[in-house]
Amino acid sequence: MRDNHIYQVPLLINGQDVTGEGRERRPIVNPATGETIGELTLASVADIDLAAETAQAGFEEWRRRTPLERANILSVVALAMRSDVERLASLLTSEQGKTLKEARGEVLGSADLVQWLGEEGKRVYGRVVPSRFSNMEQLVLLDPVGPVAAFSAWNYPISLAARKIGHALAAGCSVVIKPAEECPSAVLALARMFHAAGVPPAALQVLFGHPAQVSERLIASPHIRKITFTGSTSVGRHLATLAGAALKKVTFELGGHAPVIVMDDADIDAFVEAAVASKYRNAGQICTSPSRFFVHERVYQRTVDAFVQRAKALTVGNGADSATDMGPLAQGRRVSAMEELTHDALTHGGRILTGGAGRSGAGYFWQPTVLADVSAEARLMREEPFGPVAAFQPVASLDDALRAANSTEYGLAGYAFTSTIEGARRIQEGLRVGILGLNTFTPSVPEMPFAGVRDSGIGAAMGYEGLMEHMNVKAVFRAG
Repeated sequence: MRDNHIYQVPLLINGQDVTGEGRERRPIVNPATGETIGELTLASVADIDLAAETAQAGFEEWRRRTPLERANILSVVALAMRSDVERLASLLTSEQGKTLKEARGEVLGSADLVQWLGEEGKRVYGRVVPSRFSNMEQLVLLDPVGPVAAFSAWNYPISLAARKIGHALAAGCSVVIKPAEECPSAVLALARMFHAAGVPPAALQVLFGHPAQVSERLIASPHIRKITFTGSTSVGRHLATLAGAALKKVTFELGGHAPVIVMDDADIDAFVEAAVASKYRNAGQICTSPSRFFVHERVYQRTVDAFVQRAKALTVGNGADSATDMGPLAQGRRVSAMEELTHDALTHGGRILTGGAGRSGAGYFWQPTVLADVSAEARLMREEPFGPVAAFQPVASLDDALRAANSTEYGLAGYAFTSTIEGARRIQEGLRVGILGLNTFTPSVPEMPFAGVRDSGIGAAMGYEGLMEHMNVKAVFRAG
């Protein structure tokens, strides 16, 4: 049923809203209530082709802007995001489910990133290389790679979209972004902010559609020169194959299954407070979320007991309610995934200490869950849960912990808690991840690269390294 309260979300091509004319539509659902709250327009093949072609024209215009001009525009966008944080946060909560507090944090953190990228774009320097010939200069120049096709995920709609749009624009590229269809409104609002601040309409397009159709069409387009994607490893493999065949640059942020090592010399009270907050943030739907906890046997029981008590105290409910600590999962399929992983863990010797079930009534809820003594053979220890489930195992030594932590093919984030320099150095060298938090669960700030290894990604976002992913290197030999 449709009613007058259901809002419409269009495509945005060359600054124009695109709807109607027989285009397919799909509902937008509030995950806390299960109710349809909006309707989304999906792109046709012609829309996809037009967006790519428009992005080429937008690139030719945007690349001519000086880095200072681009930085000033991105600074205006950041200010607009901070000024409109409540509206953007409300859109995130209604479509994705996270608490308003988390949504505000996402918007404000994204504003910081957009501003930082604009400023860093002023410092993308080439080099003068001393020549071996007296009549020749040798220069290394950096050129923006060209139009970017960006695919962002539903767990952090504003953060991921701002990251991809911000990198591209700060480097002098244009961008066609396809956000997740489940949570479109905040990203569309963000794109309008970029246009209002001075980004040419042709330099930023927003498409929604059938993911396979949009990605395959954009990757194949002769106008698109780079692909950036955040999502699952399985989809990343497929897109990497397509991009490789087209010889296009890629940056992929893929799945994670973050291990946490807790040694017997760690501050257990501080660890538990930080770990519970990190594990159940966004209902565990974060690629860097801690998920496999390897705790030294001498402090294992104490650590697990304290963790369980803190998890039990969390209030689960509608993210729009100020009393809520953890909102719903974003889709019904995530509830089914939690059920399957929990059941499999129990068949492999795991014990539920709290949670382990959904909630009756409307919405896609799953209780904060803690499982102890989960076997290494359980799916939960091998597959990314992407939900509010924590699995604990005791370990006898740091060597045992490192072996267990490195036992999957994932290599995004990892965490470790120890009070000794020796232990920290061994973990720093031995844990095979792209992002390591030692005595902290804060693995992401604008000035530091965000990168995975092995099945967790290709290339880097953020930091100076993220901008370099959007550049081509040109070697110039100038005689005279």
